[in-house]
Amino acid sequence: MDFNFFNFSAKGGPASGWNFFNFIMLEKISLPTKIEVQENSENKNEARIIIEPCYPGYGVTLGNSLRRILLSSLSGAAVTAVKVKGVSHEFSFIPYVKEDMVEIILNLRLLRVKIISPGLYKLNLNVKGEKKVKAKDIEVPSQVEIASPDLDILTTTNKNAKVEMEIWVEQGRGYVPVEDKEKDKFELGVIVTNSIFTPIRKVGMEIKNVRVGEKTNYDKLILDIETDGTLTPQEALQNSAQILIDHFNFILEGPEETINNQQSINNQQLTINNEEKENKKTKKQKNKKTLEQKNIKTPKILKQKNNKTIKQKNKKRQEKIN
Repeated sequence: MDFNFFNFSAKGGPASGWNFFNFIMLEKISLPTKIEVQENSENKNEARIIIEPCYPGYGVTLGNSLRRILLSSLSGAAVTAVKVKGVSHEFSFIPYVKEDMVEIILNLRLLRVKIISPGLYKLNLNVKGEKKVKAKDIEVPSQVEIASPDLDILTTTNKNAKVEMEIWVEQGRGYVPVEDKEKDKFELGVIVTNSIFTPIRKVGMEIKNVRVGEKTNYDKLILDIETDGTLTPQEALQNSAQILIDHFNFILEGPEETINNQQSINNQQLTINNEEKENKKTKKQKNKKTLEQKNIKTPKILKQKNNKTIKQKNKKRQEKIN
């Protein structure tokens, strides 16, 4: 018996049988048509993102890939080192402070910051008297923003308490222990800490069936994403998708084209950062000029007033003498 599929034809010819087979092989995999973002009214850092309908099995494929990248590959900022005046190691205590250094370091590890331009930045914390110190009491440079201002750092218990602290923050990925850090770049007396850089707190994934026409085996992908406040769940998902796209472009286009595209993107980002810095400088210069003008005007007015009062007093004295 001769079972030759390519000779199969509804009309008896070989060409029509090949066209039928070719049609089956070239049928495209349908893409999702809907993406929905359900924000949490109680917590702005949490959202549910629904992507549907995904081709059968692609809900798991997309969900697992995005979840792994969300949890491991997104960049964030965290505390990397701390220095307290009068403290030489992490097992010390500070006079008139309720918490010991170990507990203070654990609190600082939970501090969430947003860094505008990459680099190592120093924050300052100066406390005097009895109070409950929070993250909003930390002095930060213009390139750093604190995303968790209500975080408890330490508690002073006496009016004579005085704490002088320096905190270093920088960008990174994932979890970096003390053993993997370069301690040489810090001065003596600095305590290097473990750092949690990832801006993602939680990612939940769920797959449900959804109907498309007569088929009921399509996937509905549900992602529950919670961030630390330095970026929104939508931004986190977009950044994760971009990392996947960059790797797929490398496979499609090859290394040379991918490197050129990456260099052009980096150059665009540098120009944007430079423009932002220049705008900030011009604003500062304008503010200085206005302050200088005000300072110049005020002494003139004071001199005029003083001259008037002196002349009036001299006139009164002359009248009394006469």
